[in-house]
Amino acid sequence: MDKTITVRGVGSVSVKPDYVVISMRLDCSDKFYEKAARLASDNLAELNIAMQSVGFEKDSIKTTDFNVYTEYRSVKDKNGNYRSVFDSYHYALQLKLSFDFDTKRLSDTISAIASCATKPEINISFTVKDPSQVHNELLKNAAENARAKAEILCQAAGAKLGELVSIDYNWSEINLISPVRYAMEDRCMPKMSNSAFTEEICPEDIKTSDSAAFVWKIC
Repeated sequence: MDKTITVRGVGSVSVKPDYVVISMRLDCSDKFYEKAARLASDNLAELNIAMQSVGFEKDSIKTTDFNVYTEYRSVKDKNGNYRSVFDSYHYALQLKLSFDFDTKRLSDTISAIASCATKPEINISFTVKDPSQVHNELLKNAAENARAKAEILCQAAGAKLGELVSIDYNWSEINLISPVRYAMEDRCMPKMSNSAFTEEICPEDIKTSDSAAFVWKIC
């Protein structure tokens, strides 16, 4: 039986974010369904127009989730008993806008959103445009790390590293989001319409790692 050595290699990278994802939540409600639907449509159209005013193409805002439901409120009757009474139809839209990271463009985009009559709740994430390039670098680093470990172990044990027998790798989702948190309540949006603070933001680098197990023959 051939003698083997199994080593787990770990690859790590640190990359600067080059892509921005703005997530927005838009809520609209009315006791009449048609009015609620019209309000949601008008508010979305206003956001699209605002984005076009700062250089985005038409329909750059993508809908990631769309939910329509009814809301009820509790009412006490003359006997002191509570019952649910219809209150309104509610539209909840989750929206996404993505673009290459540029502090000036980010500042202009937030200002444009803040200037809209509708004030969506927003959350900003800093990530990378090409995740595959990061994944490839991680795997390359993991392979180099594993071989270096195997050679050190063989040298210390008086053995010689032979041919590669197998690689065990379980593909998993890698977190490629900068740890910086950037969120804004709708009540704060009007204050940002004339603010240049966003232009000073420098998001923290994205640090991530991945691993794989390598098996070599030894002699």
